[in-house]
Amino acid sequence: MKIQTERLLLMCLFAFASNVVLAERADRDKPVHLEADQVLIDDARQFKSFEGRVQLIQGTLIIQADRIEVREDAGGYQHLTATGHPAKFRQRYEGSEEYAEGYGERIEYDTRAETVDFYDHARVKRGQDEVQGAHITYSTQTEVFQASGNNSSQKPGNDRVRAVLQPKRDKPAENSKPSSSLNIQPSETLSPPITNKH
Repeated sequence: MKIQTERLLLMCLFAFASNVVLAERADRDKPVHLEADQVLIDDARQFKSFEGRVQLIQGTLIIQADRIEVREDAGGYQHLTATGHPAKFRQRYEGSEEYAEGYGERIEYDTRAETVDFYDHARVKRGQDEVQGAHITYSTQTEVFQASGNNSSQKPGNDRVRAVLQPKRDKPAENSKPSSSLNIQPSETLSPPITNKH
């Protein structure tokens, strides 16, 4: 129960700590550029594999790995599995210069569900915020992160979720001047102070 509560809390922290921005939607309509040492394309099985210093670029989306496998379903959606030490993912947010960056020994990208999963020594950064754990799921549609540790893991640093979340500050208005005095007004919504009577 405690582990589930911690996971839910961390998921909520990321949902509320982030500004509401979406992954770059225009990336879907851009051509895919791939580089690798070896390529296998099997159209009959709708399967492609790329090995050796693989780099995939589609608009602002960049994936780098030792190996990438792509399977396509009947609807044309693709499931990509990237492995490396680590494999790397990077994508810009819509209408922003900010990027989401993720690392893991295995990355799975599902274009139907619009999710990216990072496994084993997973790490995801957004601006100055960072989460580490055994498994991190990132929705490119909702911008929600969910992280979990692996209590049975034999790999050090994979057993608990760790996060660094920076405070979000409102940007000051350009024409506003800081107030020189503290303005305190009475509130009608607060109840009167409680006094102890003996």
